Amino acid sequence: MKLGVTYWMLGGFEGRVPVEAAAEAAARMGYQSIELSFGPGVLGPATAKSELEQMRAALDQVGVELSSLATPVYWEQSLSSPDKTERRAAIAFTQAYVRAASALGTDAVLVVPGAVDVPWAPSRPVVPAAEAYRLAQDSIRAVLPLAEELGVTLCIENVWNKFLTGPFEMAAFIDSFGSARVRAYFDAGNCVINGYPEHWVEVLGERIGRVHIKNFTRRNGGGTLDDFTGSLLEGSVNWAGVLQALQAIGYDGFVTAEVLVSERGLPDAEMSARVAREMAQLFAAHGSGT
Repeated sequence: MKLGVTYWMLGGFEGRVPVEAAAEAAARMGYQSIELSFGPGVLGPATAKSELEQMRAALDQVGVELSSLATPVYWEQSLSSPDKTERRAAIAFTQAYVRAASALGTDAVLVVPGAVDVPWAPSRPVVPAAEAYRLAQDSIRAVLPLAEELGVTLCIENVWNKFLTGPFEMAAFIDSFGSARVRAYFDAGNCVINGYPEHWVEVLGERIGRVHIKNFTRRNGGGTLDDFTGSLLEGSVNWAGVLQALQAIGYDGFVTAEVLVSERGLPDAEMSARVAREMAQLFAAHGSGT
């Protein structure tokens, strides 16, 4: 497995840190790959082709692989929005996302396919689950031909959206497209509130295209956003079980740290360097060599 870091830990959500600087920081800390953020900041739909080529060259020169692209945009522009204008904008954004991934040389983008609600944004509408499922399918199908043409996989992440909340539901959603270009972006920390990450790995199996890791402390059978932790070693995730489950399904791809809790705010170089050491420790202890 290849151990990496999300740009957000090194560059923040605003995306102001240049790609080359973030990649250099990742390399110094010992990460093998980086997941870039697409949306606000230095990389987004308005980024020119020449700039994408420069970013790709910079990553090659630094020697850090580009694992995938991620984005915060879906929380404000949903692929399952009942508002047609918003949904069309989300589809157009995702098409630009896919094109940028191809130009940058990665074959995966993280996709939040929709949301029943956004728990930290009460102004966002509550969408009936059946409607969210149907609209999300329609939107993914609208993007899929381009993804297949360019060889970019739409990796559906399990997030706190009250949608696709279990591994069987996620598997059925992915299978409904009948395409190798729709897979899962499995986040080990995000499913602790209502399940066990190692069980998700077993059920999703070869559907897993990318992996995020962070930790979460389960409290009284659940928890809140405040229960995500700033360390991989603090929380309720059974890393031995998760890493053994990934080995059992033959996963040998990118594993990206997405630890977003910091008293200093993001970016946080000190935390990012510590998480790199924690990743190395966990993978060495549980036999998941790189």
